[in-house]
Amino acid sequence: MKVVNLKQAILQAWKERWSDYQWAINMKKFFPKGATWDILNLAEALLEQAMIGPSPNPLILSYLKYAISSQMVSYSSVLTAISKFDDFSRDLCVQALLDILDMFCDRLSCHGKAEECVGLCRALLSALHWLLRCTAASAERLQEGLEAGTGPGEKQLAMCLQRLEKTLSSTKNRALLHIAKLEEASLHTSQGLGQGGTRASQPTASWTAIEHSLLKLGEILANLSNPQLQSQAEQCGTLIRSIPTMLSVHSEQLHKTGFPTVHAVVLLEGTMNLTGETQPLVEQLMMVKRMQHIPTPLFVLEIWKACFVGLIESPEGTEELKWTAFTFLKIPQVLVKLKKYCHGDKDFTEDVHSAFEFLLKLTPLLDKADQRCNCDCTNFLLTECSKQGLLSEASVNSLTAKRTEDREQAPQLKSGENANIQPNPGLILRAEPTVTNILKTMDADHSKSPEGLLGVLGHMLSGKSLDLLLAAAAATGKLKSFARKFINLNELNEFTTHGNGESTKAASVRALLFDISFLMLCHVAQTYGSEVILSESSPGAEVPFFETWMQTCMPEEGKILNPDHPCFRPDSTKVESLVALLNNSSEMKLVQMKWHEACLSISAAILEILNAWENGVLAFESIQKITDNIKGKVCSLAVCAVAWLVAHVRMLGLDEREKSLQMIRQLAGPLYSENTLQFYNERVVIMNSILEHMCADVLQQTATQIKFPSTGVDTMPYWNLLPPKRPIKEVLTDMFAKVLEKGWVDSRSIHIFDTLLHMGGVYWFCNNLIKELLKETRKEHTLRAVELLYSIFCLDMQQVTLVLLGHILPGLLTDSSKWHSLMDPPGTALAKLAVWCALSSYSSHKGQASSRQKKRHREDIEDYSSLFPLDDTQPSKLMRLLSSNEDDANILSSPTDRSMSSSLSASQLHTVNMRDPLNRVLANLFLLISSILGSRTAGPHTQFVQWFMEECVDCLEQGSRGSILQFMPFTTVSELVKVSAMSSPKVVLAITDLSLPLGRQVAAKAIAAL
Repeated sequence: MKVVNLKQAILQAWKERWSDYQWAINMKKFFPKGATWDILNLAEALLEQAMIGPSPNPLILSYLKYAISSQMVSYSSVLTAISKFDDFSRDLCVQALLDILDMFCDRLSCHGKAEECVGLCRALLSALHWLLRCTAASAERLQEGLEAGTGPGEKQLAMCLQRLEKTLSSTKNRALLHIAKLEEASLHTSQGLGQGGTRASQPTASWTAIEHSLLKLGEILANLSNPQLQSQAEQCGTLIRSIPTMLSVHSEQLHKTGFPTVHAVVLLEGTMNLTGETQPLVEQLMMVKRMQHIPTPLFVLEIWKACFVGLIESPEGTEELKWTAFTFLKIPQVLVKLKKYCHGDKDFTEDVHSAFEFLLKLTPLLDKADQRCNCDCTNFLLTECSKQGLLSEASVNSLTAKRTEDREQAPQLKSGENANIQPNPGLILRAEPTVTNILKTMDADHSKSPEGLLGVLGHMLSGKSLDLLLAAAAATGKLKSFARKFINLNELNEFTTHGNGESTKAASVRALLFDISFLMLCHVAQTYGSEVILSESSPGAEVPFFETWMQTCMPEEGKILNPDHPCFRPDSTKVESLVALLNNSSEMKLVQMKWHEACLSISAAILEILNAWENGVLAFESIQKITDNIKGKVCSLAVCAVAWLVAHVRMLGLDEREKSLQMIRQLAGPLYSENTLQFYNERVVIMNSILEHMCADVLQQTATQIKFPSTGVDTMPYWNLLPPKRPIKEVLTDMFAKVLEKGWVDSRSIHIFDTLLHMGGVYWFCNNLIKELLKETRKEHTLRAVELLYSIFCLDMQQVTLVLLGHILPGLLTDSSKWHSLMDPPGTALAKLAVWCALSSYSSHKGQASSRQKKRHREDIEDYSSLFPLDDTQPSKLMRLLSSNEDDANILSSPTDRSMSSSLSASQLHTVNMRDPLNRVLANLFLLISSILGSRTAGPHTQFVQWFMEECVDCLEQGSRGSILQFMPFTTVSELVKVSAMSSPKVVLAITDLSLPLGRQVAAKAIAAL
């Protein structure tokens, strides 16, 4: 008998009372091979026949159980069939269905195509919804009729809850539900609500319906007086609610109290990047906090600790003021921004309060800072924090009282010594509003009476006011506009606008305004870097004189100038008249003087004068008179003259330098004469510090000494730190060993590392430090080394990451003679470091590089385009792999076939720009990882890949689309799951991009096969 209708076949089996295996054999005879049982909907047909009467048909149910056990039908088709049954009043039928669920609900699996695995996710979601409705119905019936004794309702309710608990307690099931929820959400968005579309051939329950059923169930159970069932239901509810966020739970580190990375990042910013914007710093700090799972109070404490250490360590003078401004003006602003990021359970102000409580226990640190600053630093900080709304008034009062009490025990200085020195924190905090006032003053129109403005500027020059104001402006981000005002002032006073009638008084005011603005700009450029002064020039706009001069003529560290450059060779008639003026007159004329022309002509004039002196035409007395003329009225001329001399001396032989150096000496000392212009002494102090900075490089190279009039403060504290006559590799390894022993990086070592990075280049620097890391054999040492190395790499994170991921790691992973160095613990540490660097660079390279990193012009890294060509002209392996047009489903169904499209990754579906070097390096690294996992030989390198992926999972934020893992080929997932440590559902969810349909299919396939 040939039966084609499934229903008839089942009825015949029932009539003839076939046993289950007989039934299975006959079914296979009846139906041709082509069709699968799921397409024929066997599970649904069996259930439909079994559930016709008030109680289920045991024979047909036994067929269904046999079909499930022998895998004739898939789990998803059974789950879908069960979820269609909705007559909850038939107790026996419901109980039979619950028994069937019990057979497999905690060991679901699927080894078919990716679509079938996603189907299993959807079916499980429907089954969960059905279970919740079933539980609610049972609870309602129990409540209505059977309040007396233990009726069947209670038994059924207990059964429902037991199945719920069994289904949800498996992480694998929760992961599948997580995918189903995302799948359902994307269906809604792609097809508009309510129009089921083609893909949703099975009725998938929506997540909102599940949440609704949960609420309903909670309400019903609240009225029942069975605490055991209630708590069981609550547990299930908690598990369901945890499904959408199952990846975002990270435990924080509670056993550690010191975090050297945070410390170093703060020190680095305070020492080298005061003018930088706060946003990149905030993002970098948050990145470290996330990667190292640091609790907020300890995180804030570490920031304060670094600030106090910086204050205590900073060299006297400008550096000390910079640190003070950084601590008291910039860091409170940083914390205000951090507040927006930290949404913990607790209020951020409470975290700041507990950070201060910890800080107050570090009495020696605070006492030393108070002694250095000659004031109660904590008090100033607390006031600032309360102004910014970071602390409540009650907190401030209690903390202040505590510190005042501690200070009474502090070792007191003799009152006479420091009584008249004003504390820097107070001065800096007062300087901040002054900056705003000065900016307003300079905005006003001073063309009628420039003398008023001169008074303001003169006041700025006295004592340490200028450095205070600049530090306050730098810390609050106003330095750029400050510099712009000075550039405009400098432009206005280059030459007179009064035709031919300029009075002597007006001429001297104009000369002073030009000179003061010029000196201030030089000082700003040397203290805070020339980027602060450069304007975002619009095409066609005229570049201001000072900017041109600074870029072409001003010597800076590492900048080599050509003394014969056209910028030093102006119009010869102007040069002749300037030489005559300097040589013949008793003093410099001011009326009708075009100062910018004089500044540009002075270099050529000095060359003429030098030649005349060399050839005996001018005697030394004449030279003295000329140099006195140059520096007598307007110090800027002396600065321009020395700038050229510095470039000139570099080009001379040993025996030819004497006269040029003598001339620099002549220009450096002040002129002792009555007939100088206003504020001369103040201007000479600034001039000398500018000249000292300019000459430092050349004096070191020519081994000469020039005594600059000293102000009692070391103007160049971080200059020339490398020990002479020692190979730089030794210096690097020694320095790192010291830092590792100490456990934190101080500002002096940051500067040494920076110099070494400049000197040796990024590859040399990174490679040697990684070698040091791989020598460590003790676990706690390697961990500390990673934290410190990450912070040292922050000197130039982007470039270091390119070298580390593009050169050093591939070299270690592909060379079997180096595999032994990747053993644990150094291997684990290197994997951690690589992930941290990759994440930091990837998250920040969407933003801009900081000014500190823009200074470096790099020639020592090969062009990444040629290294990893992704051009159309030169198709690399990667591009060939990407361009193949095989069907996605094909790769997923056969992960063993490493076909052409085996490198398809989420980044291509998000169309990430592959011309970017970092993206390219990441894509190549993940291709390498994929091939290591797929290769037949295992070794330390395979283990390293596992650590690398584990660290990626550990550091990632939930839902961060566009993380570095998007560069991982989809096929890697199925390879990774074979590694025992990585074969967990959570790992699969974490490493696949679930915002993409293909990503969800890959994840569902990998999890269903676990």
